[in-house]
Amino acid sequence: MNQWFFAVLLAALIATGPTFAGGLIEPPSLESQVRDGHLPSIDKRVPLEPAVIDLDAEGKTIGRYGGELRLLMGKQKDTRMMSVYGYARLIALDDDLRYAPDILKSFEVKESREFTFRLRKGHKWSDGKPFTSEDFRYYWEDVANNKKLTPRGLPKALLVENEPPKFEVIDEATVRYTWHKPNREFVSWIAGSRPLEIYRPAHYLKQFHIKYGDRKQIDALVKAGHKVDWVDLHLSRDRWYRMDNADLPTLQPWMNTTWPPATRFKFKRNPYYHRIDTNGRQLPYIDRVVMSLGETKVIPAKAGTGESDLQAKYIRLDHYTFLKEGEKRHNYTVRLWKRSQGAHIALFPNMNAKNPEWRELLQDARFRRALSLAIDRHEINQVVYYGLAREGNNTILPASPLYRPRLQSAWAKFDLTRANALLDEIGLTKRNEDGVRLMPSGRPLIITVDTAGESTYQVDVLELVHDSWLKAGVKLFTKPSQREVFRQRIVAGQTIMSTFSGISNGIPTASMSPEEFAPTNRFQLQWPQWGLWGQTSGKMGEAPKLPEVNRLTKLYGDWLYAENEDQQRKAWEKMLDIHADQIFTIGIVNSTLQPVVVSNALRNVPEEAFYNWSPGAYFGIHKPDTFWFAAE
Repeated sequence: MNQWFFAVLLAALIATGPTFAGGLIEPPSLESQVRDGHLPSIDKRVPLEPAVIDLDAEGKTIGRYGGELRLLMGKQKDTRMMSVYGYARLIALDDDLRYAPDILKSFEVKESREFTFRLRKGHKWSDGKPFTSEDFRYYWEDVANNKKLTPRGLPKALLVENEPPKFEVIDEATVRYTWHKPNREFVSWIAGSRPLEIYRPAHYLKQFHIKYGDRKQIDALVKAGHKVDWVDLHLSRDRWYRMDNADLPTLQPWMNTTWPPATRFKFKRNPYYHRIDTNGRQLPYIDRVVMSLGETKVIPAKAGTGESDLQAKYIRLDHYTFLKEGEKRHNYTVRLWKRSQGAHIALFPNMNAKNPEWRELLQDARFRRALSLAIDRHEINQVVYYGLAREGNNTILPASPLYRPRLQSAWAKFDLTRANALLDEIGLTKRNEDGVRLMPSGRPLIITVDTAGESTYQVDVLELVHDSWLKAGVKLFTKPSQREVFRQRIVAGQTIMSTFSGISNGIPTASMSPEEFAPTNRFQLQWPQWGLWGQTSGKMGEAPKLPEVNRLTKLYGDWLYAENEDQQRKAWEKMLDIHADQIFTIGIVNSTLQPVVVSNALRNVPEEAFYNWSPGAYFGIHKPDTFWFAAE
């Protein structure tokens, strides 16, 4: 039995405890519905074997029912944050970044090829209908493998060497997925902030599926909803991640009750939620979540006047002083959590730029190293981040067991002498009257850095990079745009360089996927065409030309087919070393602080924690369903 399998199996077994004492306690807000017969009693709503949350073990307190949690968001699509924050997953990460059953009662993994999932008996969707293996079968047969609903084919996480798994329904509460080779990323995708959702509420969606629904009724709904056909209708009803369909049943702690468009979305407690505390109280403690939409630029001001009970989104460190000033007047506290990205801001040389002269230059490691050496990270940290950030590369952080100091320091110390020497070595010795180096074509060495136009930090940081690069004979221009245009330009090779946040998971363990460090996705800003090639198994994009990048692809494969955690660790370490040496991306600072505004009445919110998309789901990993309001 290899170590990875043992660790996963142990987590699965441990998570089946603890137990709760006494009977189940009905949330007061649901008592009238139970009394009137609109809802069954709590003992008929929660699973026969609920997920019991030991709050004492997590350093939290047993809560009281009730209250309304106010959130501020900026866009209609921000309703998806309720899926992220809710973080109810088949398998979830705990505070120690271990995988454990959540919606599932248990799971077993054999050789990383065979995955058996067992559901909680009696588990129900938010509308009270049973959650069973039929929901997995419906997704597999009628959604994922339906060429009209999923024209691009199965999600990447369900393919190993382009081969799908064998899917089996064992019984009403058990399903199994088996691949011909290991699929080490399967569990991590399921536990993700935006998870691989391999089930659907079949009882609800079948009415919109041409295979099951009434054709006349479907045609009428298509016409009434101004849809193209039944496929368009089904897709519009199945936007599970957006949580904007008020009729779509969910397994999350809160369910949406508001149809878009709206400026105020109300989410009420899921009466069939699967988690309880050790005293028999069904979670969540809080009855309602109200999400108010408005201009993103005024969200810090609204949070500073007490209009949100829990706010981090759309708030930056430079808002901290203002927010602190409002603490006493508006009964909240500002906490500082650490962000866990590999870099708060990084530069991404587009090694797949269409311009051949730029492509050759950007693919030269000496050029990338010179640009990194010519950045005064200490100055940027002091001026922009008040000296509170960590200076270094876009790589993993000290909190990761894979961390070594060299990973952050390689080619990251401000050294203009060495930077200039490297640029001279490349042959960029000629300069114009302004001191800007000339490229072989005679054009000035001016790097245009594209931004998504979403962060004032980027503007401030790039101004300082401009000043230090100029001392090395390199000029920088900034080009802001919208995120969609920003990504399209990069993929098309129209950009020379871009800036964005660094790797999303800066605190990985050996069993977590190193896919961010290999060309695996077309949205990887440093090598979009190589990433597309990896993403499509060579069907699209371009094959990597650099030996070091091909080495990363091989090492990623070594990780995928490793027999144990020790082999996974070795693959990780070699990939990290290559990145430290090659500087495929240029990190500037990391370990920045995230202000979190917390109402003084809100309990069980950690004083100190990490705030990150992946892993973490922002607040999700800290279980917002256990947050509660003290009586005022």
